[in-house]
Amino acid sequence: MRQRLLLLLMTLLSPVLAFCQDPSAKGIDQIIDENFAPISNSVQSVIFYSIPLGGGLSIPIVLIVLLLGALFCTIYFGFPNIRYLKLSVDTVKGKYYEPSSSENIVAGDHIREDILDDMPDTIRDESAEGEVTPFQALTAALSATVGLGNIAGVAVALSLGGPGATFWMILAGLLGMASKFAECTLGVKYREIDSDGTVHGGPMYYLKKGLQERGLGGLGTVFAVFFAIMCVGGSFGGGNMFQANQAASQFLSIFEIDSMAAKTIFGVIVAILVGIVIIGGIKRIGKVTEKVVPFMAVLYVGAALVIIIGNIGSLGTAFGLIFAGAFAPSAALGGFVGVLIQGFQRAAFSNEAGVGSAAIAHSAVRTSHPASEGMVALLEPFIDTVVICTMTALVLIITNIDAGFMEYGTKVADGVQATSAAFESTIPGSRYILTLAVVLFAFSTMLSWSYYGLQAWKYLFGKSQAADLTYKILFCIFVVIGSAASLGSVIGFSDAMIFAMVFPNMIGLVILAPVVKKEVAKYIEFTKNYVPKED
Repeated sequence: MRQRLLLLLMTLLSPVLAFCQDPSAKGIDQIIDENFAPISNSVQSVIFYSIPLGGGLSIPIVLIVLLLGALFCTIYFGFPNIRYLKLSVDTVKGKYYEPSSSENIVAGDHIREDILDDMPDTIRDESAEGEVTPFQALTAALSATVGLGNIAGVAVALSLGGPGATFWMILAGLLGMASKFAECTLGVKYREIDSDGTVHGGPMYYLKKGLQERGLGGLGTVFAVFFAIMCVGGSFGGGNMFQANQAASQFLSIFEIDSMAAKTIFGVIVAILVGIVIIGGIKRIGKVTEKVVPFMAVLYVGAALVIIIGNIGSLGTAFGLIFAGAFAPSAALGGFVGVLIQGFQRAAFSNEAGVGSAAIAHSAVRTSHPASEGMVALLEPFIDTVVICTMTALVLIITNIDAGFMEYGTKVADGVQATSAAFESTIPGSRYILTLAVVLFAFSTMLSWSYYGLQAWKYLFGKSQAADLTYKILFCIFVVIGSAASLGSVIGFSDAMIFAMVFPNMIGLVILAPVVKKEVAKYIEFTKNYVPKED
């Protein structure tokens, strides 16, 4: 096993090693393509295998797994996206927040003692049950999902599926709330906490330990290792290089600069900033994201609202196009099925519900109630997809009515540029706001994915300080590489690895659904009997 993991490490590091040996021999793009293309093509052929539907349409099997899993969780847990929305908000606000539960247990409090049902891995140190608050965990997970997909991805989905894709995007976001709810509950339930309070959690742990409890230990171990390998690859690719590349391109385009030297300098600056944050671990990441995420969300959504309100007369027309396009789309857009696929695909790929990544961040929360984090995570797809993606879609649809910069049915060449044109058409100079949003989105995404990749890395290579530091240094190096490269096949490779995480995670969620339901019942009972402590 160790030899195979070292082989994986060498594969991931091969572009770095090749470039360091002789940087003048080949361009960075050629080095990346040569090292990643073979793996990229083989992995994509499996992960993104599409089932033909006729009429030139097909649907990726990974999308089917995501949606069926989300639908299962929605029905099995009794529509938590509706029933628990208020409880979710209350939990995030800290109404039931008890970071040190042992301090709140009093003699004769049998109800609380029964409800807590302490996890074996946390009972040895009640005072260190996690490293971040529920709000910090929420923002850390959101920072990984709210990103370029909300800006560029929505434009691509609309260009291919038309305004009707927005409706199905919203529906898929609502269904995804249940998947996040389940996986983040399990993330806390099966996490491990070191004696110093450092948390290790995520699908790697609940797949191995949870399936072992069900008599499927062998399958759980295979799933856990597979998930961890894919997570490491995804963190270096889609969670790092792609983000750095798009941030560099958008930032430098403002100054009309397009040189390798400028991109490299940009990458070095971003790598230093990322390094300063991630060296401090999840606590520092949480402190940064709890400030950056609300700021960038307000900045972006605020600009979108200005455009929507400024074109309020066109809002009715926009909604008319959305509903008409959702149920009676033209054949040019792929018909009903084509529009549905575009909407579902954008939502699933944007909020990462079912991928399992968010469970890693939520595992680090200070709580004795696993389901409390399920409640917190419930809000993520809602904020990411139902709110932010929908805002982007409305801006694009409204401005496109008169400007006509997008032809529905024809894929836009650059999603960021299309969204930028939509903002610029109403708010002159808004490209600067969008550029700032892109850079902040990319930066925050890199922070969270560095933590996801680190947890997977330490699961594979051990929890030593050396393993910790090695990963963080490599992550910063890949920031520079990503900024300077045009990427190419590494994008397909990283996307494939991220969505390969879906298969073991979704299977695990279905098998462990009864565990989630039991934890939810405990938390509901706790909230009903909760008496806040007096200051």
